[in-house]
Amino acid sequence: MQITLLGTGTSQGVPVVGCQCATCQSEDPRDKRLRTSAYVEVGEVKFLIDAGPDLRQQLLNNHITQVDAILVTHEHKDHLAGLDDIRPVYFMRKQPMEVYGLQRVMNVIRKDFDYAFKTNPYPGAPSFVLHNVRDDSFFINGIEIQPIHVRHLTLPILGYRIGKLAYITDASFIAETEMRKLQGLDTLVINALRIREHYSHFNLEQALNIIKILQPRQAFLTHVSDKMGCYKDIEPLLPDNVTLGYDGLVATVEE
Repeated sequence: MQITLLGTGTSQGVPVVGCQCATCQSEDPRDKRLRTSAYVEVGEVKFLIDAGPDLRQQLLNNHITQVDAILVTHEHKDHLAGLDDIRPVYFMRKQPMEVYGLQRVMNVIRKDFDYAFKTNPYPGAPSFVLHNVRDDSFFINGIEIQPIHVRHLTLPILGYRIGKLAYITDASFIAETEMRKLQGLDTLVINALRIREHYSHFNLEQALNIIKILQPRQAFLTHVSDKMGCYKDIEPLLPDNVTLGYDGLVATVEE
């Protein structure tokens, strides 16, 4: 299994338009962050996690032409606004794209991309099959996906566990019942917005505490804002098994 971090930035991305801070002015490519998304490969099966407004560029940057399903964490536009950019993959597949998420999120997709659900849709429109994710695990092409219910301030959203990989973004709280589902991980990707506390996202200390409890072999921080600081300054401060994620980072998951 392999995961590629397609985007590791917060909702505004990094650099932020008009910002003159050291991070936004950095020339280090690891400080240039598209909106958060990931690509998971399990043998011949390929999953996309979230489809934000930078999806087209992310697919091009990483030479991605195969997507078998899209797992959606929640409906905020930095995670969903680029769903239409899956059209070229849909045209190559010649079959509807399978999309999974909470029923609330599926309702938003049906509303925001209503042209894809018309009885007689425009010929260039994409086609989606929407699947409501509940508490139980589900299977896509024989691969088991376990939803992890977390909270983004007061908004219930999803993380996902695939084998010994777990991907959690935008969380600010994980209940003990869900923490138990994360035992025995090899690889954890988790959000860490900045150093100071935030009302709706884990900060660096909170993310590191969860990593310490779960003890994965390796962990990667994502959904990172410019307020975290530059990669060269933060990466040396992290525990040996933790990496500040950056766009294009590829990690192998050991089973």
